[in-house]
Amino acid sequence: MLNITADKIAHVIIRAREYDSGVNAWAHQGERRQHGTRTELHDFIAGLNEDEQASLVAVMWIGRDSFDAADLSEAIATARAEQTTPTEDYLMGEPRLADLLEAGMDALGISPEEAEDDLQKPV
Repeated sequence: MLNITADKIAHVIIRAREYDSGVNAWAHQGERRQHGTRTELHDFIAGLNEDEQASLVAVMWIGRDSFDAADLSEAIATARAEQTTPTEDYLMGEPRLADLLEAGMDALGISPEEAEDDLQKPV
């Protein structure tokens, strides 16, 4: 069972795309703790609980084809057991993080587009 909401995964996808694209003027200004997409994404992932972090890694692995969607429980257990670096550093070191998370959500039958659209609705 996935221990993270689709909205949280979508938030990571959106921020990872902003960071990778450099569209956000603050995207690579991580030295300013109160600004920067990189810092915001890093802090968001660090703020997730252990179950959410393991699920997020598992979704990325499923998107990368390291695990099948049917092996979600095994992927989550492996993410917990094999963690050697902080999850936020591990995931942010993945150059295609947003794409892999979207692919993982798709494989699990979760609509990444719907979750992303819900987060980006105008106020």
